Amino acid sequence: MVGPHRRVESLNLSAQAMIGVRGSDAIGKDCREVFLGVPCLVSCPFKGGQDSKQPEPIIRLPGDGDESYLVTRIAAPVYDADRQVVGCLTILQDHAPIADLVNRIHHEERSLKLILDNLEVGIFTVDLGGVVTFFNTTAEKISGFSRQEVLGRPCAAIFGGGPAAEWELLRETIASDSPRSGIESRILTREGVTVPIRATYIALRNEKGIAVGGLATFSDLTLVHQLSQAIRDRYTFHDLVGKSPAMQRIFENVQVVAKTDATVLIEGPTGTGKDVLAKVIHAASRRSDKPFVKVNCAAIPDTLLESEMFGYVKGAFTGAVQDRGGRFQAADGGTIFLDEIGDLPLALQAKLLRVIEEKVFFRLGTSQTTKVDVRIISASNQRLDRLVARKRFREDLYYRLNVFRIELPSLKDRPADLPLLIGHILRRLCSSKGVVPPEISENAMQVLLNYTYPGNIRELENILEHALILCSESALRRKHLPDYLRQRPSAPGTRSEKTEASGSSERTRILAVLKRHAGNRALAARSLSMDRSTLWRKMKKYQIGI
Repeated sequence: MVGPHRRVESLNLSAQAMIGVRGSDAIGKDCREVFLGVPCLVSCPFKGGQDSKQPEPIIRLPGDGDESYLVTRIAAPVYDADRQVVGCLTILQDHAPIADLVNRIHHEERSLKLILDNLEVGIFTVDLGGVVTFFNTTAEKISGFSRQEVLGRPCAAIFGGGPAAEWELLRETIASDSPRSGIESRILTREGVTVPIRATYIALRNEKGIAVGGLATFSDLTLVHQLSQAIRDRYTFHDLVGKSPAMQRIFENVQVVAKTDATVLIEGPTGTGKDVLAKVIHAASRRSDKPFVKVNCAAIPDTLLESEMFGYVKGAFTGAVQDRGGRFQAADGGTIFLDEIGDLPLALQAKLLRVIEEKVFFRLGTSQTTKVDVRIISASNQRLDRLVARKRFREDLYYRLNVFRIELPSLKDRPADLPLLIGHILRRLCSSKGVVPPEISENAMQVLLNYTYPGNIRELENILEHALILCSESALRRKHLPDYLRQRPSAPGTRSEKTEASGSSERTRILAVLKRHAGNRALAARSLSMDRSTLWRKMKKYQIGI
């Protein structure tokens, strides 16, 4: 504090320390003698200067040795009642504490960046406009972009097509302040390579709780996917999936029999994948580049089945205006798959036996034989030996077809395979639609694992396709499953499940479904998880005339 005659009247300890003068040496002296290092850049109050109350530019005061202090000076005149200057108040603000604070902040920022750069997870931050403000070293490694290429650019423009969705998720996270974690997606690297990632998104807010941007972390799942694929490959043979002992034995047998031309008989309940197994055997055989022709013996009326299988010549019957080859001729050199062989009429069974034994057949309307080289794979959801015992299937044909028998178990008898099958089917369905398979919530998975699947794999496929249609989230939940599945008890082994597993009247079940759909067989077959030909055959078996 300086009095009216420019004499120093008081000097506090902080000011003494800054200018290096003791109070006793300064008080009473002219201010210009005391404050040699503090020039009055603003007009001196004692020379008519006005009270600016604004800080002067930063000035440097000499200290001990080579040290110096950065200070800011604020000077204000002191007036009496008549607005006459009677003194001057000078405030000196040392910059050292501020500089220390700034240095600490910079140090902490450098330390934080060092920590973030050494994490094995990609991290980037964006402002409210989606512009990237931070990009760590792991993010550079995963994406192939350097931080110089990324900083200051919109997030959606960095990785090609994928991150537009990433930015949308991050934007929604910022808006809702609801973190999103475990999101699986894909990004396009600088080299154009698609990389699978698992990401987490959180909003960044300041001390007042106001959103200032967002943060995303992402991990490269390439190795995880490779390991998962290796595990899947171990339990997958072409399109067949299973790790249960029964399925592993089937895989081993298929690899052996596929290399031969032996006839194969596949038996198992409806929907267990008999047609898939037949295609696998063909694909693994020496005939894989030749035709694979399927004939559903239950779907073709008896009166048309012979001409469909063996063909006919012009004039063989009314409407036969030209020669036509049958399914056997179409399969020449390849494989013919006779599905539902148990429904083949006895008259045609004898003709099929001739084809197997003599490699020739007669087209309808001619006595001239046609040579054919085909491998025969047949399938039935009925036990052929039991049909033989009931005189509904020729014994000699049965032995010809049963050179190598493979029995596919029902889905309820291979519970260990369910998680693998669910994942495999989901990936296949999503791949055909070009989307990333969703996670399955624990609750939904429990429902899927506890169901007995009377329709076997075909029913499981229908259930998952139904769920995917309804699912617009990152996880497939119980609410996305069909009503009849959601309404079942969650716990396994309930009375209702045991009743169904033991088999209630199939005829009653089919009748109820047909009535529910007003006799529409297509809708009824879909509800029963069977194809229309199987439904038609069962209706004929149970004499259902709707």
